[in-house]
Amino acid sequence: MTEGAGGSAVRAAAFFDLDRTLMAGSSGIFFARAAFDAGMITRRRLARDIYENLRFRLRGSTDDRADAVRRRVGALITGVPVRAMERLAPRVLAGVLPRLYPQMLARAYAHQDAGRAVYIVTAASQEMADLLAHVLAFDGGLGSRSEIAHGVYTGREAGPFNYRDGKAASMRELAAAERIELSASYAYSDSESDLPMLRAVGHPVAVNPDAELLRIARREGWEIVHLDRLGRRLKLLTALAAGGAVASAGAIGRALRHADAPGASV
Repeated sequence: MTEGAGGSAVRAAAFFDLDRTLMAGSSGIFFARAAFDAGMITRRRLARDIYENLRFRLRGSTDDRADAVRRRVGALITGVPVRAMERLAPRVLAGVLPRLYPQMLARAYAHQDAGRAVYIVTAASQEMADLLAHVLAFDGGLGSRSEIAHGVYTGREAGPFNYRDGKAASMRELAAAERIELSASYAYSDSESDLPMLRAVGHPVAVNPDAELLRIARREGWEIVHLDRLGRRLKLLTALAAGGAVASAGAIGRALRHADAPGASV
């Protein structure tokens, strides 16, 4: 709770995007790896997803790529039993949890200690949002819902895609149900696509912002947090290669693994 005009108590919250905000990189790559291990996708599809994850780390999300992922996941889960998807969760969590930023978790828990409810807001599935919220001791999660019939995914959506305006809509719906004052609340994200989410609250924070969000955050005077060093490391490797340095695959791998370590700052 925070204090509003006239000393009245105001219920506020803090909303955290997942990919590149709470964690380094994309949670989707760990779902892809788990799906590959379970025989649900091909090695070629996995390789493509790994490439898209690297691209996302460097450039952020776009509407076209988000729509493509939504369609691909819908096709992937069509006819799949809910229990089969639930069994992927341990492998997905094993990839996601080591890549969480300790600084962002500290912020989330500080919000809770100050009386603000804390939520994950992600385009990933509602099941993933609920699972991570439970494991991280957050107050809840807002994700994309998929239709289920007789214990099997139909491949159809069960609500708006939790992306761009969808995130802001889900936050407003939650705020109305829980009597949360969004003007007193906080939101954290990395992407221009999340401007509706950030502008829905009184305290927006840009975390590892893409170029467009960085420009807007500077113009608006929003807080900016930099945690992801992958872009800088790849630029350094490129510069070394251009200068005639020969880097082994092992050296490049070590550099990228170091860049993946949560908590690196610039």
